[in-house]
Amino acid sequence: MAEIILHHFDSSPFAEKVRLALGLKDLGWRSVEIPMVMPKPALTALTGGYRKTPVMQIGADIYCDTQRIALELERRFPAPSLFPFHSKALSSAFCQWSDTAFFQPGAGLSMGTNTGLPEDILADRRAFFNFLDFTTLEQQLPHLYAQFRAQLQLVEEMLDDGRPFILGEVAGWVDIQAFFPIWMCRGNIVNAAALLQDLPSLQAWEQRMLALGHGHSRPMSADEALAIARDSASVAAALVSQDAWPPLREGASVVVTPQDYGAVPVQGSLLRLNHSEVAIRREAPRVGEVVVHFPRNGYQVEAA
Repeated sequence: MAEIILHHFDSSPFAEKVRLALGLKDLGWRSVEIPMVMPKPALTALTGGYRKTPVMQIGADIYCDTQRIALELERRFPAPSLFPFHSKALSSAFCQWSDTAFFQPGAGLSMGTNTGLPEDILADRRAFFNFLDFTTLEQQLPHLYAQFRAQLQLVEEMLDDGRPFILGEVAGWVDIQAFFPIWMCRGNIVNAAALLQDLPSLQAWEQRMLALGHGHSRPMSADEALAIARDSASVAAALVSQDAWPPLREGASVVVTPQDYGAVPVQGSLLRLNHSEVAIRREAPRVGEVVVHFPRNGYQVEAA
């Protein structure tokens, strides 16, 4: 089997989700460091324009969005499971909470309380985070602190019966989704210690989550990763469900666009479409023919 290659940067909270999933499964993987801000020429050569972090590559198959990455890791490496206690559907619903109500005020605090951020990072994030009003960010800080603390309190209450993890005795994707904004808070938010005080169950669980580790990584250059894509063939089989929406045929030219932020459209030939995923085939000089995979939830699919 081709190696897992993760395109990421160390301070990315969404990349931390995948690193913890690799740790939970005790997997080996290759690490390609990408720029924190645009341009990201090697990454977008693989993805066709998708710019979010992280992206997982296995041969010529390119997996975008942590939702899709988690499902693929589970399919290829089913034990130990990211979805214990039959929690795959629950985890998908949980993602909507963690990525919006929890992450977004945390992102606002990360940007609004770090006044010394370099201008290139600020400019990139102003364009990227369309859910933040940067012109009034300073005035919003009390509200953002309150909203973030409210989500921390929810995690505390999920754990206050003494269970080691949110669903019981073992960690899963639900825990990782609840953990990543807290990891971001520790690294990026001024007054993080004050936000996290008086949450004893959360703090004990936080240490158990850190103990999952990140698996076993070795560095790889972007050029090496692109060469692997160019020299490989996708293992994805064509599958366009008859009840998928919109009704499209295999091979149709389509555009796939994230619905939240960083909404860069990616165009290609439709290979897979059902209620959980969409995959398109595309070709570019630096990578040859690749298949780019997205989750269906949160992505608009249109005929080109």
